[in-house]
Amino acid sequence: MHDILPADMPAWNQLEDAYRALAESYGYRQIRTPIVEKTALFARSIGEVTDIVEKEMYSFEDRNGDSLSLRPENTASVVRAGMQAGLLHDQQQRLWYCGPMFRHERPQKGRYRQFHQLGAETFGIAGADIEAELILLAARFWQRLGLDAIELQINSLGSSRCRHQFRTVLVEYFRDHYQALDEDSQRRLETNPLRILDSKNVEMQSMIEAAPTLQDSLDQESRDHFSELTDILDQASVSYQVNRRLVRGLDYYCHTVFEWVTDTLGAQGTVCGGGRYDGLVEQLGGKPNYAAGFSMGCERLIAMLHDQGKADKESGCDVYLLMRGDNSVARAQQIAESIRDQMPGLELVVHAGGGSFKSQMRKADKSGARIALILGESEIEAGTVAVKFLRDDRAQAEISQSDVVTQLASLLD
Repeated sequence: MHDILPADMPAWNQLEDAYRALAESYGYRQIRTPIVEKTALFARSIGEVTDIVEKEMYSFEDRNGDSLSLRPENTASVVRAGMQAGLLHDQQQRLWYCGPMFRHERPQKGRYRQFHQLGAETFGIAGADIEAELILLAARFWQRLGLDAIELQINSLGSSRCRHQFRTVLVEYFRDHYQALDEDSQRRLETNPLRILDSKNVEMQSMIEAAPTLQDSLDQESRDHFSELTDILDQASVSYQVNRRLVRGLDYYCHTVFEWVTDTLGAQGTVCGGGRYDGLVEQLGGKPNYAAGFSMGCERLIAMLHDQGKADKESGCDVYLLMRGDNSVARAQQIAESIRDQMPGLELVVHAGGGSFKSQMRKADKSGARIALILGESEIEAGTVAVKFLRDDRAQAEISQSDVVTQLASLLD
């Protein structure tokens, strides 16, 4: 788990502000859910035999003996919140979120035990058009950030009936190759065989490549749904690759699944993943409902922003106000507050903690300020403020305290 220090924050604000503006321009409304939920929520939604539930969740008993967990993802929490608040009954919802998630994983580049996600969830919309909208929203996000080297992979998992038929065929195939499966895959064979297709075990890849594909089990309705999606993407000029091995890591997906991937982050190449999960609301105790969404990893995107030279950097303040003489402190704060009243967007730092004039000037220069305002007893008596230009080769000037805002704005223009 990592601290996000002040020098890191410009890139985080860049990412979050851009996403907030974009999501809301598409009609999505923000939702915030608790970091701690009942463990059963994730066991029911993600699947008890997934790595997340079995190995990675931070779970504990509270004082009442209830099992609670730090949320490993946010889709289940959004569904739970929507059900409890009555947002999902006979309504269409477009929601977005931002916040920390927790998984006890082996830390590596772009993957931490506390990590942050931006996401979107939609409810009550059946067609492939909403899946296309989610993909288009993500594509526009990369454009706004100026990120390159992100590619879209898509696949269809078909309906639940198609997946059941495919599961039967897949289990038979893997049973015939049981000795070639590693321990995790042997354990998943009866409970979650589709996850075997996700295995990164190099020794299993040739056997997995020869496995039956879900495409062979898709019914006509599922094929038509996927065709509608690809038609929309084609007309919107969104490039994509159909990856028949793409299944996503969670149990609740159906029909369309997609991932935005990059080869610039090493092994952790997925920066955004999502799809349709129509069965999840009913699985969590609600009435059947259509649902689709995605989540994206903030740490990975920020790493890409830095690698590609697109990350905002920490900038200095606009003005640094320093004083000469003890009697100038109160007047300096009064002038500073007057400036802030009339120039709310200005970043103005008032020196605090005393010190010699020379040390104050060093701090003013280190702050990155363009201008230093200097207030001493002589300036107080004359009703002026001295102006020293820290970044420009200009002579020191004097401005009137009574008209400091107008003159300061002119100097900064």
